[in-house]
Amino acid sequence: MQPRADVKPVLKWAGGKRQLLEPILAFVERSFPDQIANYYEPFAGGAAVFFALAGRNKFEHAKLSDMNADLIRVYLELRDNAEAVIAELEKLAARTLTKETYYEVREELRAKRPRKDAARAARLIYLNRTGYNGLYRVNSSGEFNVPYGSYKNPRVLDPPRLKAAAHALQGVELTVEDFESSCKKAKRGDFVYFDPPYVPVSKTASFAAYHSVAFTSIEHARLAETFARLTKRGVTTLLSNSDTPETRALYREFHPHTVTVHATRAINSNASRRGRVPELLVHSEPQKKAKVRSR
Repeated sequence: MQPRADVKPVLKWAGGKRQLLEPILAFVERSFPDQIANYYEPFAGGAAVFFALAGRNKFEHAKLSDMNADLIRVYLELRDNAEAVIAELEKLAARTLTKETYYEVREELRAKRPRKDAARAARLIYLNRTGYNGLYRVNSSGEFNVPYGSYKNPRVLDPPRLKAAAHALQGVELTVEDFESSCKKAKRGDFVYFDPPYVPVSKTASFAAYHSVAFTSIEHARLAETFARLTKRGVTTLLSNSDTPETRALYREFHPHTVTVHATRAINSNASRRGRVPELLVHSEPQKKAKVRSR
């Protein structure tokens, strides 16, 4: 699968999938030699897989969704108002980057000022580029609370990347929506990629504060049920998650279609658990429609 255009994510995202694109895209190519009818990504995040597929013109239609309204606002504004977002980022990039400037911009975002959506989207991109490890994290009140990142020369403004992303987002459906409802219309010929907050590999390795509502073991069980239900309907489905006994138990019926991959992860309070870690890719194998024999 050769790229037609280089479309990269505009946001850094904890657990982003750029490192796993090779096996994910290889699976897509095996499953869809031609085009995907409808592509669904219910946990949009940095949307690395979406942008890679968009650059290859691999789907007819796409839907990105997430429960993070700020995140979806960034994609909506890039899709519908990219020049305004770039203009707002130009203003932010012109300010000298200091710890004080960072916290001023963070407070503006938390106070929901300014009210223009393009300006709010630009502030989130700015904070994502200058905050600690490029994280998106919120407190129990849903307020963005990532500390300053102390980068020497972060690239806050990147018009070519932003315009390429804006082009890829044209015609894409963008919703703030629960994962189950977001892909309820998926049918045979469609592809759903799930990249949820991962099952924790330990008590100290958990990071899922993308939204004020936690993604618990109950939600993971509901996701596994959704995955199985889509597969039974003939929808091609792929999921990435941590390689843990809990994850393997949730997807045990798909054991023959489970692949171990490795990715470098830097977010862990235990330094010995940073670096290359095993992760799982679980995929469905929908039954092909039987051919009707003529008599």
